[in-house]
Order: sequence, then C-alpha cells, then structure tokens
Amino acid sequence: MTKLSVNINKIAVIRNSRGGNMPDVIEAARRIEGFGAQGITVHPRPDERHIRHNDVRELRKVVTTELNVEGNPFDSFTDLVMEVVPTQVTLVPDSRDAITSNAGWDTVKYRDFLREKAELFHSKGIRVSVFVNPDPAMVRGAVECGADRVELYTEAYASAYGASPEAAIRDYVAAAEEARRVGLGLNAGHDLNLDNLRYFISRIPFTDEVSIGHALISDALYYGLEKTVAMYLDRVKG
Repeated sequence: MTKLSVNINKIAVIRNSRGGNMPDVIEAARRIEGFGAQGITVHPRPDERHIRHNDVRELRKVVTTELNVEGNPFDSFTDLVMEVVPTQVTLVPDSRDAITSNAGWDTVKYRDFLREKAELFHSKGIRVSVFVNPDPAMVRGAVECGADRVELYTEAYASAYGASPEAAIRDYVAAAEEARRVGLGLNAGHDLNLDNLRYFISRIPFTDEVSIGHALISDALYYGLEKTVAMYLDRVKG
C-alpha cells in the first residue's frame, strides 16, 4: 500500500508571514497524523524561509509515523539530519535560492558525493532516498550511490497529465520498473494532486510513498485539513 507523507512547509510559510506561532506547525503535524497520514515531510532550506531547523528538532519529538527530511546535503543540512535522525532523508539537488525543487540528481556525475552522504546517513540507520528525473539510467545510478529508494520528480507528469495521461505516465512507468528491477524502493513527489494522483498510483501500484504538500495544503483551504487528508488517502488506494 502506498503511504501518504504530507509536506508541511506551506503551513510554516503562513506562520512565518506574521511571526509568532500561528499556525503551529507541530500541532498541524500531530493532527495530520491523527487524520490518517502515514508520514510527515519537511524541506528545510538554508535561509529557513519556511521550515526552520528547530521545527525539525521539535517534529522529531512528536511524529509517530515517519519523518522524512528533504534537502540538498549542504553541511548545515547534513549536520541537522545527523542530529535529528529522521526515518528517511531525501536528497534533492536544490540550489540555495531555489523557489522549489526543479530537477533530479545526475546520479552518475555526483555518484561519489551522494555515496559519501548515503554512507554517513546509513551510519545512523537513516533510510536514504535520492530525487531523480524519470530516467532509468539515473535510477540505475542511484544504486551506485548507495540509495535505498529513489523519489521520482513528478512535475513533468503533472504538467502533461491534462493533455494525455497515458503519454504523461510513460517515462515514469519505465523508471519505476527499473527501480523495481534493481531492488530500489520507490517514492514520488512534486505537483501530485487530487486530479492526477489516482492514475499515477493505478499505473505504478508498487509506489512506496508519495510526498505531497503544496496541493494538499491549498486544497485544505477549501475542504478543511481533515477532509483533505482523507481525500488524498482515498486517491493513493489507486
């Protein structure tokens, strides 16, 4: 069964826009888990413009499902992950000023760098996922990097879905099949939403986890957080 991990970065954006602690991202994480989500994802960036490093520390104390921490393993990020010891770290090649994730790793070019980080995180028992484009060669490269899973960057799927779901999913099916062939777990994320999620899971039912933030938190403005989590859980049933 595919797990739903909810990215709560956007809740932190709202909090940070006014200062103080409203909304409370820790309480939001508790409630999201209580509503049935099987994980909480955060993506702390170097400038802490949404999730702050101390948020990650506090979340580790209260998350009872799985805590997934995403980011480019700059020294400060690496230190934070080694301190907090989440269930999973997802390595994403964001530049320091990136608005959002916009590409996967070249797992061949950066093999040695990623392998070094994977070995470090494995020393703490942390599962390592590497963010990749839907390219079987990049999936194979992740094995050499020491990854446990790959996360497929699904922006291209989401963008093309409206015109032709079958065409949009084609490269993802090939990459997913390659992940299964080489023994990697499979995650997916970026721009998955209520419209396109069910089809993705129906075509790649062995997806271990989807990480969804922007669309889910946006939908919660209309439907409420509890109902929205339930709607996304329904979609991941495929």
